[in-house]
Amino acid sequence: MKVYKCFRILGWDFTITPVRFVLTGLVALMVATVVLRLLTGFQYVTNLTDETPWGMWIAFDVMCGVALAGGGYSTALLVSIFQYKEFHVVARGALLTSLLGYILVMAGLFLDIGQWFNFWRPFVSWGYTSVLFEVFWCISIYTTVLSIEFFEIITERILRKKLHRYIVKILPVLVVIGLIFPVMHQSSLGGLFLIMKERMFPLWWSEFLPLYFLLSSFFIGSAMVTIETTLAKTAYGHEIPHNIMLKLTRVGAGMMFVYLLLKLYDLFEKHEWNYVFQGTLQSNMYCVEMLFGILIPLVIIVSPLSKKRGGLLTYATLTVFGVILNRLNCVFTSMYESGSYFPGIGEIIVSVGLISLGVLIYCFLVENFNIIGNERAVQVKIDKDKDIKNLIWALLRTKRR
Repeated sequence: MKVYKCFRILGWDFTITPVRFVLTGLVALMVATVVLRLLTGFQYVTNLTDETPWGMWIAFDVMCGVALAGGGYSTALLVSIFQYKEFHVVARGALLTSLLGYILVMAGLFLDIGQWFNFWRPFVSWGYTSVLFEVFWCISIYTTVLSIEFFEIITERILRKKLHRYIVKILPVLVVIGLIFPVMHQSSLGGLFLIMKERMFPLWWSEFLPLYFLLSSFFIGSAMVTIETTLAKTAYGHEIPHNIMLKLTRVGAGMMFVYLLLKLYDLFEKHEWNYVFQGTLQSNMYCVEMLFGILIPLVIIVSPLSKKRGGLLTYATLTVFGVILNRLNCVFTSMYESGSYFPGIGEIIVSVGLISLGVLIYCFLVENFNIIGNERAVQVKIDKDKDIKNLIWALLRTKRR
């Protein structure tokens, strides 16, 4: 096993690996692209037009990003409300991935604003009849709540006195608030499409779209937690008992089954089975979405394959793939004609760079704070930091004398 160099600066650790070096390069490229976009607008960075106003930043960075960040609220719901205490071991990891996800969503939303310098206007201009206004406020408030919740983990190492105790006391209130706003904006993102009935392909438009988006954000949450814990095991040796992850994913699979029943009801009620088997791009993409994103994962989770780690990871990967494909289909396949839009290189660079930045921040925080059960290692760092500070103070006092 190859050992990579770990840098320690001012008490903070960060391991340098070839992969992280590449990720840092992608982030630097993203920063340059963002500067170009802010200075020149969309024309040199994106392929957006008046006919195709929603591109990769909305479809992937926002629509998919919000869904992928659903692990935070879904895990908090199970741990704090339904009292599944065994899921507490994954709660902090889910909180971190959710927080990073929402911060990157806010960044993508900011970049997609035509006149980005007017981003502050929804805070003072109350467009309460707009669904986007509600989404903006809910995402902003929920990101703030997640930040305060995560600050409790920060204060464990940096400020272990009064401030930490105060945050611990208000955590129950934050959890309740943090469960209200995701339900609102996850469903409202689906509600954005309700006014597009004449434009969307019938297989994706439904009166249940807000409910579809809400349910899918819940079952993709447990799938993302499964993938995150698997990657943490590979990178840091942190292993969650398989029976806990199996129980967590089965709770999500229950929501997925309800989602499937609603989809089938839609097809029967609106007599749209003929669209499914047309053999067109839209019908084929719908079949791929339902087969690989819903049906096969449900078969895996009720079969003996789910009792193996590989089977559970396959379920989680296909579930994430299915929800991402659903969001992309809702924006592109259902509304845009084939070939009318393809992401510009700048859009791809920014999206890849945001993901790379999230991975680097995740690695830094996991290596320095108690997030994945590394409390003992973090405590050793804290004790070392205290010893260094005491030594510095002793030297200063000696010089004064």
